[in-house]
Amino acid sequence: MKVVNSSGKKKTAIARATFKEGKGRIRINNVPLEIIEPALARMKMMEPVIMAAEAFSSVDVDVSVMGGGVMGQADAVRTALARGILEWTGDAALKEAYAEYDRNLLVSDHRQKEKKKFGGLGARAKYQKSYR
Repeated sequence: MKVVNSSGKKKTAIARATFKEGKGRIRINNVPLEIIEPALARMKMMEPVIMAAEAFSSVDVDVSVMGGGVMGQADAVRTALARGILEWTGDAALKEAYAEYDRNLLVSDHRQKEKKKFGGLGARAKYQKSYR
Protein backbone atom coordinates (compact mmCIF):
# COMPACT_ATOMS: atom_id res chain seq x y z
CA MET A 1 0.00 0.00 0.00
CA LYS A 2 1.38 3.35 -1.07
CA VAL A 3 1.67 6.06 1.60
CA VAL A 4 2.96 9.60 1.10
CA ASN A 5 3.63 12.13 3.86
CA SER A 6 3.87 15.86 3.25
CA SER A 7 3.90 19.03 5.29
CA GLY A 8 3.20 22.73 5.02
CA LYS A 9 3.88 25.77 7.18
CA LYS A 10 2.54 29.29 7.54
CA LYS A 11 3.62 31.52 10.42
CA THR A 12 3.31 29.22 13.46
CA ALA A 13 0.84 26.78 11.88
CA ILE A 14 2.17 23.38 10.83
CA ALA A 15 0.17 20.86 8.79
CA ARG A 16 1.14 17.24 8.23
CA ALA A 17 -0.74 15.29 5.57
CA THR A 18 -0.82 11.53 5.01
CA PHE A 19 -1.96 10.26 1.60
CA LYS A 20 -3.28 6.70 1.25
CA GLU A 21 -5.18 4.84 -1.44
CA GLY A 22 -8.90 5.30 -0.94
CA LYS A 23 -12.12 6.91 -2.10
CA GLY A 24 -11.26 10.61 -2.17
CA ARG A 25 -11.92 11.53 1.46
CA ILE A 26 -10.04 14.51 2.85
CA ARG A 27 -10.11 15.06 6.61
CA ILE A 28 -8.59 17.96 8.52
CA ASN A 29 -8.09 17.06 12.20
CA ASN A 30 -10.68 14.27 11.69
CA VAL A 31 -13.25 16.70 10.23
CA PRO A 32 -14.28 16.32 6.57
CA LEU A 33 -13.01 19.18 4.42
CA GLU A 34 -16.53 19.89 3.14
CA ILE A 35 -17.77 21.05 6.56
CA ILE A 36 -14.77 23.08 7.73
CA GLU A 37 -15.73 26.54 8.97
CA PRO A 38 -15.19 29.42 8.23
CA ALA A 39 -16.06 29.12 4.56
CA LEU A 40 -13.17 31.35 3.45
CA ALA A 41 -10.66 29.02 5.08
CA ARG A 42 -12.42 26.00 3.53
CA MET A 43 -12.23 27.55 0.05
CA LYS A 44 -8.55 28.31 0.55
CA MET A 45 -7.89 24.69 1.57
CA MET A 46 -9.83 23.37 -1.43
CA GLU A 47 -7.79 25.24 -4.07
CA PRO A 48 -5.26 22.43 -4.68
CA VAL A 49 -8.06 19.85 -4.55
CA ILE A 50 -10.10 21.64 -7.21
CA MET A 51 -7.09 22.07 -9.49
CA ALA A 52 -6.30 18.33 -9.33
CA ALA A 53 -9.76 16.84 -8.84
CA GLU A 54 -9.12 13.58 -10.72
CA ALA A 55 -5.90 12.95 -8.78
CA PHE A 56 -7.67 13.35 -5.42
CA SER A 57 -10.54 11.02 -6.39
CA SER A 58 -8.55 7.87 -5.58
CA VAL A 59 -6.72 9.14 -2.49
CA ASP A 60 -7.69 9.45 1.16
CA VAL A 61 -5.93 12.30 2.94
CA ASP A 62 -5.63 12.78 6.69
CA VAL A 63 -4.26 16.18 7.67
CA SER A 64 -3.14 17.05 11.18
CA VAL A 65 -2.73 20.79 11.70
CA MET A 66 -1.71 22.62 14.85
CA GLY A 67 -0.61 26.07 15.92
CA GLY A 68 -1.42 29.47 14.51
CA GLY A 69 -4.80 30.90 13.62
CA VAL A 70 -7.55 29.85 11.27
CA MET A 71 -6.13 31.34 8.07
CA GLY A 72 -2.56 30.37 8.91
CA GLN A 73 -3.72 26.80 9.35
CA ALA A 74 -5.63 26.99 6.07
CA ASP A 75 -2.49 28.10 4.23
CA ALA A 76 -0.45 25.34 5.87
CA VAL A 77 -3.05 22.73 4.88
CA ARG A 78 -3.20 23.84 1.25
CA THR A 79 0.59 23.66 0.98
CA ALA A 80 0.61 20.17 2.50
CA LEU A 81 -2.16 18.99 0.15
CA ALA A 82 -0.48 20.40 -2.95
CA ARG A 83 2.94 18.98 -2.09
CA GLY A 84 1.50 15.60 -1.22
CA ILE A 85 -0.53 15.17 -4.39
CA LEU A 86 2.48 16.16 -6.47
CA GLU A 87 4.55 13.51 -4.73
CA TRP A 88 1.70 11.00 -5.14
CA THR A 89 1.21 11.58 -8.87
CA GLY A 90 4.59 12.90 -9.99
CA ASP A 91 2.77 15.09 -12.52
CA ALA A 92 4.98 17.87 -13.92
CA ALA A 93 2.06 19.64 -15.60
CA LEU A 94 0.22 19.85 -12.28
CA LYS A 95 3.33 21.25 -10.61
CA GLU A 96 3.53 23.90 -13.32
CA ALA A 97 -0.16 24.74 -12.86
CA TYR A 98 0.25 25.07 -9.09
CA ALA A 99 3.34 27.27 -9.48
CA GLU A 100 1.57 29.50 -11.98
CA TYR A 101 -1.55 29.82 -9.81
CA ASP A 102 0.19 30.47 -6.49
CA ARG A 103 3.78 29.67 -5.58
CA ASN A 104 2.83 29.27 -1.90
CA LEU A 105 1.05 26.05 -2.84
CA LEU A 106 4.49 24.50 -3.25
CA VAL A 107 6.75 26.62 -1.04
CA SER A 108 6.02 27.29 2.62
CA ASP A 109 5.80 30.94 3.60
CA HIS A 110 8.59 31.39 6.14
CA ARG A 111 7.68 34.92 7.26
CA GLN A 112 7.15 35.31 11.00
CA LYS A 113 5.70 38.03 13.17
CA GLU A 114 8.31 40.59 14.16
CA LYS A 115 8.98 40.67 17.89
CA LYS A 116 7.90 43.60 20.03
CA LYS A 117 10.76 45.70 21.35
CA PHE A 118 11.06 47.85 24.45
CA GLY A 119 10.17 51.53 24.24
CA GLY A 120 7.00 51.07 22.27
CA LEU A 121 3.69 49.33 21.76
CA GLY A 122 4.75 47.06 18.93
CA ALA A 123 7.62 45.96 16.75
CA ARG A 124 8.30 49.38 15.22
CA ALA A 125 5.97 51.89 16.94
CA LYS A 126 7.46 53.97 19.75
CA TYR A 127 5.78 55.70 22.65
CA GLN A 128 4.91 59.32 21.95
CA LYS A 129 7.60 61.74 23.05
CA SER A 130 6.70 64.73 25.22
CA TYR A 131 8.95 67.78 25.52
CA ARG A 132 7.01 69.50 28.31
